Formats: sequence, C-alpha cells, structure tokens
Amino acid sequence: MTSSETSTTPRIQLAAFTLGPYATNCYVVSVTGSDRCWIIDAGYDPDPMIRAVRDQRLLPEAIILTHAHCDHVAGLALVLDAFPGTPVSLHRAEQEFPASPELNLSLFSGEPISAPPPDTLLEGGETLVLAGTTWAVLHTPGHSPGGITLHNADAGIAIVGDTLFADSIGRYDFPTSDFAALERSIREKLYTLPDDTKVYPGHGETTSIGREKKSNPFIRA
Repeated sequence: MTSSETSTTPRIQLAAFTLGPYATNCYVVSVTGSDRCWIIDAGYDPDPMIRAVRDQRLLPEAIILTHAHCDHVAGLALVLDAFPGTPVSLHRAEQEFPASPELNLSLFSGEPISAPPPDTLLEGGETLVLAGTTWAVLHTPGHSPGGITLHNADAGIAIVGDTLFADSIGRYDFPTSDFAALERSIREKLYTLPDDTKVYPGHGETTSIGREKKSNPFIRA
C-alpha cells in the first residue's frame, strides 16, 4: 500500500510509502520549486517509492537512514541501483548494521540480507539542508543504538523512525535495544519539541508530540 501526505508548510512535500511485509513507512522529502529530494529509509519492495521519484523527475541528494534494521534497509541496494551514486547517511553507532544480518535482525527473519554500507556517518547535532530547508539531526537511540530523528522546526515536522509511534514506542527487546535510552530519547529529545510538531513514524499513522505527551500509554510527559 502506498500513501502520500503534504505537510502544513507548502514548501515541503513529504510523501510516505508503506512498504514490505512489516508495513514500513519510508519517505521522500522534496521542496516546491526544486527537483532535489531525500529518500528516508529503504524498506522491502521499494518499487512504488522509486517510481514516484522518477515520475516526479526528482533527483535524490541523499538516502538518510533513521536506523539500520532490515525493514528499513532491505531495499537499499534496489534504490541505489535506481539512483546510482546517491550517498547513504547513517548514524555512526550502526555503521556495521546494514552488512550484518545479525545486527540488522534479518538473520532471525529467515531471510538474511546484507545491505550496502553508509557513505556518511552521522553523530547527531548536525544541520542538514535540502533546497533551502533546514533539518536538525537528533540522536534518538533506544530502539537501536543509532536511531535518529530529522526535525524541521519551520514546518513543525519530525521524522522519528521507530523511536515513537502513535500510542506506542519502538520495541526495546532486541539485542542492541535499551529501554532506558529509548525513554530518555523520547522525554529529553522528542517531548521537548513543540506540541504541534507532526510526527512521522517508521510504522503506523502520523501523530503529534502533544498527543503522545498526553496519551501515550508507555511514556507520558
């Protein structure tokens, strides 16, 4: 299934693609008046996302991974085949994950995968720019050690990967997960964003920071 949404700010176009057996939300971020885009995560069966980028005649500047579990990187080779030379960015803590079926958890799914390595390692704290729009990279570990959030303050958008969901949080029972770190990431990084910040998660429906602070049954403000 494929769906798309447009943010409340007319300049930023955020298209969401729900891909593969784990219904992973992957995103194409573009800006009105520019042919440049980012691809955020590359899950299983990425053909609908690839077609959309081609149909809109967009040129990917980067593939940015919110983290490197298999359902977010399984389609990375196909995306790179479609858009060769596009640099891949990932947090330093997970630089070995794409190539390792054990670390990216595909070993336990019955279909081990090895994805291409990142070209650029993020630390958290960077500012990234796409066609004049500015995005902060927040290191939000817990579900995985290198989880990141991309936050655009002007548009009130946070692309959070598997850190926070509508009425839920990322799993913390994986070998490299850490509930205490996940709770800190949500309380100290995400819940400090404005309440009207729209949250685009790695699975499930969009939500807002204010809604989750008030009603998330796992971590409330």
